Amino acid sequence: MNVTLGQLVAELGGTLVGDASTVIRHIGPLDGDAPQAIAFLSNPKYRSQLATSTAVCVIISPTLQAEAAARGAAIVTEDPYLYFAHLTQWWARQVRPRPVASIHPSAVVDPSAVIGPDVTIGPLAVIEAGAIIEAGSVVGAQCFVGARARIGEQTRLFPQVSVGFDCQVGARCIFHSGVVIGADGFGFAPDQGRWEKIEQLGAVRIGDDVELGANTCVDRGALGDTVIENGVKLDNLVQIAHNVHIGEHAAMAGCVGVAGSARIGKHCTVGGAGMILGHLTLADHVHVSSGTLISRSVLKPGLYSGAFPFDENASWEKNAATLRQLHALRDRIRSLEKQVKS
Repeated sequence: MNVTLGQLVAELGGTLVGDASTVIRHIGPLDGDAPQAIAFLSNPKYRSQLATSTAVCVIISPTLQAEAAARGAAIVTEDPYLYFAHLTQWWARQVRPRPVASIHPSAVVDPSAVIGPDVTIGPLAVIEAGAIIEAGSVVGAQCFVGARARIGEQTRLFPQVSVGFDCQVGARCIFHSGVVIGADGFGFAPDQGRWEKIEQLGAVRIGDDVELGANTCVDRGALGDTVIENGVKLDNLVQIAHNVHIGEHAAMAGCVGVAGSARIGKHCTVGGAGMILGHLTLADHVHVSSGTLISRSVLKPGLYSGAFPFDENASWEKNAATLRQLHALRDRIRSLEKQVKS
């Protein structure tokens, strides 16, 4: 793809420093070697790469304008990383294949399903009775949309996504391959050494602009619904258990697990392999570091981290209790040391 800097700025804004007719053919990293590439610099720790970058143009903040202009063309914007995001979106719209609205002959669509205008349904997809696929949505090859389920406008289901019966998905969502919405939650009652299944009678409700990574699973509720609010982003291989409620614009990296009935506030983040136990509450704007186990509710915004080796449970509990007193013990030792010296 060829585009001039003048065209990019006309589409996306920003202040151009340099020749508007300069041609861009790639988006690349600051230290990459792709010919005629545009790169961005937002993190100050990579500033040293600016002088040696072979990128034709660099997206930078006003504080680096003079430095960037000394080496070549630049697009100046208050938030280079956000500009980069908008650039990738625009670029994708130009180069990615666009599905043609149609229903493939091999798809199985129940006569009672409601299919909106400009919908694409791929090969071997199954749309069950009473399901609703709203305008402009794309249901990829081998997807399954269960009875009475609803898929909102402009939502895209990549191949082999499953949306269970009675589940609702909002507008402009993106579900990558292998996503499963509405599998049964993990509910079993012990009965004389065996497990008796607890039927999961709720569903899943997902808001608008939600993106779920490959092989992520959201279980249906046991009684009420599992809820994911608007703008939530979940990475690959994330497990959301029954009756979890995730607030708007929360984000979770790969392999995060959230146990049943946990409530996650708005704008929370969880790093890769973070775990949140069941029936806990995270306040708005709580941020959990990678690999951290949240074992009690967090009611104050902030960044939380922690890891502790596993052990026999009784020993682990004693060590954990002692660990929480280390700060106070340190202060006591320092005080005693001062008394001995005096």
